[in-house]
Amino acid sequence: MYIPDYDKALYFTLWGQWDDLLVLMVRTNDDMLSKKIEVFLHAFHYNSNEQQVMTSHEELLHYIDHAMGQTPAAAMMEV
Repeated sequence: MYIPDYDKALYFTLWGQWDDLLVLMVRTNDDMLSKKIEVFLHAFHYNSNEQQVMTSHEELLHYIDHAMGQTPAAAMMEV
């Protein structure tokens, strides 16, 4: 997993680029990131409960923040 996946996930999530987020969900090697994106997109498109949408959005952002903090500095330079 390269840091650009996390950067892309953060960018797509903050700017509402759901199609790009879906593509990233399929292409990433990070299974947890993929699942968090899946849960959020499903809640966003199919859930009428705004609280569940907000919760899944916050969980996705929290995971991205956590994963970026756990990625070694050397991996941040690889592309």
